[in-house]
Amino acid sequence: MTVESALRGAAPHLLLDSLRTSLAQQYAASCSDLLLIDYGFTSLRPVRPVQAPAGVRHVPVDTGPAGRVFRTQQPYLFRDDGPTATVCLPVTVRGDRLGVLVVLLPPDRATPGTVESLGRVAETLGHALRVADRHTDLYRSTRRTRALTVAGEMQWDTLPGRSCTGPAFDLHAYWEPAYTSGGHLLDWSVTEDELLLVVADGAGPGTPAALVSTLALNAIRNARRAGLDLVGQASLTDQALYGQYRGKSPLAALLLRLDLATGGTEAVDAGSPTLWRTRGTTTERIELDRQLPLGMFEDTVYATQRLRLLPGDRLVFVACDPGDPPHGGENEALDGPVARALARTARLNCADAPRAVVRALRETPRDVPDAVLVVCLDWHGPGAGRSGAAPEGDGGPLPPSPSP
Repeated sequence: MTVESALRGAAPHLLLDSLRTSLAQQYAASCSDLLLIDYGFTSLRPVRPVQAPAGVRHVPVDTGPAGRVFRTQQPYLFRDDGPTATVCLPVTVRGDRLGVLVVLLPPDRATPGTVESLGRVAETLGHALRVADRHTDLYRSTRRTRALTVAGEMQWDTLPGRSCTGPAFDLHAYWEPAYTSGGHLLDWSVTEDELLLVVADGAGPGTPAALVSTLALNAIRNARRAGLDLVGQASLTDQALYGQYRGKSPLAALLLRLDLATGGTEAVDAGSPTLWRTRGTTTERIELDRQLPLGMFEDTVYATQRLRLLPGDRLVFVACDPGDPPHGGENEALDGPVARALARTARLNCADAPRAVVRALRETPRDVPDAVLVVCLDWHGPGAGRSGAAPEGDGGPLPPSPSP
């Protein structure tokens, strides 16, 4: 039986036990450990399966071989004069970094071919973890350095993850706080033709705000899965929030549709988070026509606005907590710190940029909101084998298009 077959047939809570047995049989591995990234993105923490001997302890994500593999997403092979060689491999699913697989091999088995083969095993393990996560709490419990609040639990259960990648784009997010909740909303859906993305400011701390975000997210998904366009998604969500809260809990959101064949972009700005673009060496805020936040008034009419993206463009969405008014106010006061943070992190890859932006904001002398969500979208251009080209122009916003 192959390692892949063993993983597919293993009970959800016994994935690593099955993996250990298979790697010992087929690669003569003396030890295998799975390290999962914690919710705060600070450390890699070992899964302790039923048959686990004392193995690797949790390690900081910013240091050591395992941290290096997690950051670079490249396998690492280490040989010394001892009886084993160590192989560290990234465990990642469609751009979402889950952790690192650490395998100890006899030195004569630690060849480039073996490392490549183990890389495929790590990829299969990542997909198996995604499926197993629906049936056991083992892996989610492993990721915690401390207890989550109820609101934090709700947020992690509703958001799709931190990352999504495709041939034409990279999308990565990072938010703080990780173990409580700022009520932020983030969601996406990808098809062959388009990327649909929604980012919303925090609805506030605590369970009531998490309930607002959960209602909004499910309303958006319901509208999207029914085939409604951006205006329809905004309108249905607006009605759901207003019907429940009668204007007392509006949500500032930005809904975006990216055509993966052309880079053409539509957006509905419902009093949204700020949007920034880096093109070449220039970073600037993109001023959209702000409309009313979702759920503020009954039967609000929304309209889309078009943008042009060119290959190499980076869009950065910065969402803050509800201490900032949905229209302007303190959000504009953050423009300077955000611009400086983006300038400091412009050379980082898309996966590392959101966390670095949040960290840079935390280092500013002025007060920064307690809850911050940063989403980075890199547009590479049409995927291989796809037709179409990016439209000509300077990439600025176009006038709003009428609602259907």
